[in-house]
Amino acid sequence: MKTLIIVSHPEIDNSQTQQFLKKGAEESKAVWHHVESLDSIDISKEQDLLRQADRIIFQFPLYWYAAPYGLKKWEDKVLTRNFIYGDGSFPLENKQFGIVVTTGMPLKDFKKGATENITLDEAMAPYRAIANLGKMKIMPLFAVPQFWYMSEDEQMQMLIDYQRYLTQQLPDSLVNCQQWFEQRLHDFVDNLENGDKVMGNLILDTFVQNMEDLDQVSDTLKMIKEGEDE
Repeated sequence: MKTLIIVSHPEIDNSQTQQFLKKGAEESKAVWHHVESLDSIDISKEQDLLRQADRIIFQFPLYWYAAPYGLKKWEDKVLTRNFIYGDGSFPLENKQFGIVVTTGMPLKDFKKGATENITLDEAMAPYRAIANLGKMKIMPLFAVPQFWYMSEDEQMQMLIDYQRYLTQQLPDSLVNCQQWFEQRLHDFVDNLENGDKVMGNLILDTFVQNMEDLDQVSDTLKMIKEGEDE
């Protein structure tokens, strides 16, 4: 799977959050495409990037309930009507579309009746509307609230969830999650020094065995449930 991250941030070098996410994206071998860093917007080149991707992510900090101007400028030039749907073809059809949004406010504030009195999903509706016109598969929103207040453990958990968001197969089921972690462990063990591979393979074998045990438990519970229904 090829993941393209369209990143918008006017001062990205000074953003601790974006620099942290960038490292995670690089580890996931996703394409990091910062629109404010472009000297000019080559429409044909940008559209080709979108065509080549399997999963397209818009990533940005929340500025007045929307993305920074850099993404709006890029959208207006690249996401032309004919490119999205107007000429009867759909070059982005069936591609997966996700949004990663960072906020300075906690998630509890983005609720009806709370401080913001609007949900993040409502604020992201225009971007999803474009994806819908292009017949894309829309992913759930991935929010990163108040990164600088997270503990180190919370940051690392968020990083793992972010990397899964970039590369894990849909839907976000237990089976797909297990497969994602198994592949990551395989990659990790393959890159170990020979002296460490024995321990690495032991950890991998234990993980796989636990997955098989969990599958057996799931099958047993399913059989019990089917028996109760009868």
